[in-house]
Amino acid sequence: MGFKLGIVGLPNVGKSTLFNALTETAAAQAANYPFCTIEPNVGTVAVPDPRMDAIAAIAGSAKIIETQLGFVDIAGLVRGASKGEGLGNQFLANIREVDAIVHVLRCFEDGDITHVEGRVDPISDAETVETELMLADLESLEKRVPNLAKKAAQGDKEAKAAAAVLGKALALLQEGSPARLTEPADADEARHLMQAQLLTAKPVLYVCNVEEGAAANGNAHSARVFEKAAAEGAQAVVISAAIEAEIVALEPNERSGFLADLGLAETGLARIIRAGYALLDFITFFTAGPKECRAWTVHKGAKAPEAAGVIHTDFERGFIRAETIAYEDYVAHKGESGARDAGKLRAEGKEYVVTDGDVLLFRFNV
Repeated sequence: MGFKLGIVGLPNVGKSTLFNALTETAAAQAANYPFCTIEPNVGTVAVPDPRMDAIAAIAGSAKIIETQLGFVDIAGLVRGASKGEGLGNQFLANIREVDAIVHVLRCFEDGDITHVEGRVDPISDAETVETELMLADLESLEKRVPNLAKKAAQGDKEAKAAAAVLGKALALLQEGSPARLTEPADADEARHLMQAQLLTAKPVLYVCNVEEGAAANGNAHSARVFEKAAAEGAQAVVISAAIEAEIVALEPNERSGFLADLGLAETGLARIIRAGYALLDFITFFTAGPKECRAWTVHKGAKAPEAAGVIHTDFERGFIRAETIAYEDYVAHKGESGARDAGKLRAEGKEYVVTDGDVLLFRFNV
C-alpha cells in the first residue's frame, strides 16, 4: 500500500458517490439520506505513472505493479460527534487509521438533495468537521499532558519530549487551531507528535464537489475553499462527483474524449493522487527486471536504506548499497546495461537521498 486517504464530510455532500467513482466500485451505497455509509468502505486504486510503461518495455518486464492508494469512505459526521453524537465515536476511530484526510465539501446548489444544515456553505461545513476533531483532540490531550508533565518532572526523558510537543499542540487547540500547526523542536518531538495520532495533526485535502458546469474552473463556493486551503497550507482540488460517476460507466477509450468535451485534461482521481502526493511529501522510485516493473512510495528525503525497507525489512537491515539510475538516464541509455556503459549507473551508500524517478537495485546481506 502506498498510502491511505480517509474521505470525510457532512452527510449528503457526495462522499459515497465520489468513493464509488474513484474506486470504480458500487461498494458504498449512495443515497439521499444521512448515514447511508455505516461501516467504512475501503477501496484501493492503482496510481497511474506513465514512466512505468517505458521502464517495463526496456526491462522486458512481464508485468507492471503500480503503487496502491487506499480510500476509506467514513460515515458522515454531524455536530456533537466528539461527544458520540450520530456515528461520532466510530467516525473518530476510523479517521485515526488514515494518512491524510480528504474532506469533501458541497460546493453545488441542488434543491433535490437535502443538506443536513439546510444551506450550502462549504466553509461552515469544513469548520463543523474541524471543530469536532479539535474537540476530540482537546479532550484527549487535557488528560494526557498533565500525566506526561508529572513523569517528565521525575526525570523521564521520553515523557519530557512528549510533554513538550503535546503541550504545544494543546495550546493551539485551546486557541481554536488544529494540531497540525504544531512545530516540533526536533526529531524526538516530531516522533511523539506522530505517535499521538491526533486527528487534527493529519494533513487535509479539500475536495470541492461542484456541479458539472463548474468542473473545469470551479465556482464561487470552491474559490472560498481554495482561499481557506492556501491560508492553512493545505491542498484543494475541484471535482464533480457526478462527472466522475459518468466516467466510470464509459469504456476506457471513450474517457479522454468525454473529458475533453468538458474542458478537463484529466480525471478527478488523477487530481486527487497528485494533490495527495504533494500533501504528504511523497515521491516514487522504481525497481525493474524480467519478472516485474514496480513502483514504490517513500517520503521525500528518505535515504537509500529506508527505501530498501519499504520493499522488505531484510533489505534495510542488511543494506550494502543501492545501484542507482535516474529515470531519464535509464530511458536514454535503454536500461541498466546501457546506463552502466555510459557511466550513469551509480553505487550509492547509506547516506544517499532517493530522488523521484530513481530506478534502484538494492544489494544487501543478512
